[in-house]
Amino acid sequence: MKPKLKLVDGSIIAPRGFRASGVFCDIKRLGTGKGSQKGRKRDLALIVSERPATVAGMFTTNQVCAAPVKVCAARMKRGQAQVVVVNSGNANACTGRQGMADALTMVRFTEQALNLPAGLALVGSTGRIGVTMPMDHVRAGIIEAATLLGDRPEHGLQAAEAIMTSDTKPKQIAVEFKLGGRTVRIGGICKGAGMIQPGMSATGARPAALPHAGLHSTMLCFITTDAAIAAPALQAALREAVAHSFNRITVDGDMSTNDTVLVLANGLAKNVECGVRSADFKKFQAALNHVCLELAKLIVRDGEGVHRVVTVRVNGAKNLQEADAAARAVANSALVKTSWHGGDPNWGRIIDAIGYSPATVVEEKVDIGYRSANRRKTLWSLRRGQPTRATFKELCLAVAPKEFELHINLNLGQASAVMYAADLTEAYVDYNKGDVTDPTTLGG
Repeated sequence: MKPKLKLVDGSIIAPRGFRASGVFCDIKRLGTGKGSQKGRKRDLALIVSERPATVAGMFTTNQVCAAPVKVCAARMKRGQAQVVVVNSGNANACTGRQGMADALTMVRFTEQALNLPAGLALVGSTGRIGVTMPMDHVRAGIIEAATLLGDRPEHGLQAAEAIMTSDTKPKQIAVEFKLGGRTVRIGGICKGAGMIQPGMSATGARPAALPHAGLHSTMLCFITTDAAIAAPALQAALREAVAHSFNRITVDGDMSTNDTVLVLANGLAKNVECGVRSADFKKFQAALNHVCLELAKLIVRDGEGVHRVVTVRVNGAKNLQEADAAARAVANSALVKTSWHGGDPNWGRIIDAIGYSPATVVEEKVDIGYRSANRRKTLWSLRRGQPTRATFKELCLAVAPKEFELHINLNLGQASAVMYAADLTEAYVDYNKGDVTDPTTLGG
């Protein structure tokens, strides 16, 4: 059962008992690297619950993962957290023993600054890889952020701004719904624009198979809720929500070293605690699914240099893994993505990508078509492996909108998959190529 969701202001501070702040402490160092044009952009955030909260998390499955990911994954075993400290401008990845020491210092210093018991802080970082953290700046930022915590919408916005890197706008949402007769809220913020094709698991370990997710700048997401929900149920809900949202997006096909999603649930809504088998669990799941999917789509829409966003839907595959493989092959094909940018309905590049994917494909059975957001009917360019009578002009009109759907039917089975993808533009290349003679042009 889907609950009736009402959009509310405040993102992560909308649920009862949460405060947030965001400050500038010059972590990236002014005048260095991409994003310098933003000047004194906030670069450190705190998200705090007034009491210990149940916690769940999903982490990158990249075999090279950042120190903050390792610290979070280890601390998750406690099952509770009360604060998350997040910085932008430095990923603290590939920084060895010093990086681990710095990530641990960040959580311990945050606990001390807020007078919290040891073990209740989590950490996230995003930015350039291979640069050690400027810990004097970080400590100063934590102290300042601790004094500026608040529960007004602007405080949630400050935190959303502080975690941005190449993002052009903050990404946030909050919804309100009923759970067991009580009003419950879920709020979230996220960041991400480049190095985007998350493939996260609960431990960061790469599973043998992910039925809904591929193994592929950094995306970070922090979610708060005042719902009372048992830890196993919260982790199960987050795993399902991520599988259908963040693990379904791609901007450039690159999985980051730092991808992280964290949820804190402090129970202050005072609903009867949700368990996996409780009647209210499906309502909570539906609300969390909505929050995660909306945030994930915001990442794709704000991708580096993105002009068009395309929802790739594959149906009729033999199994989930093959449906996923076909969708990802199309969504990450440089040739397909550049044709999207040019408004070219080039189905030849699409069927080529399907054909070299690991999915079973029979040329004579493949259908390819387009559907714009304001149309219910699909305009097919290919039916059973052969061009249709749709004119080139009609097909161009179908792919002209800033957002449209690409429908692919392999006609070999019942399995399906979806990817939310971006085009590939000159602006993306220009942003990421840099100039080694000018350090201010080099990205993360």
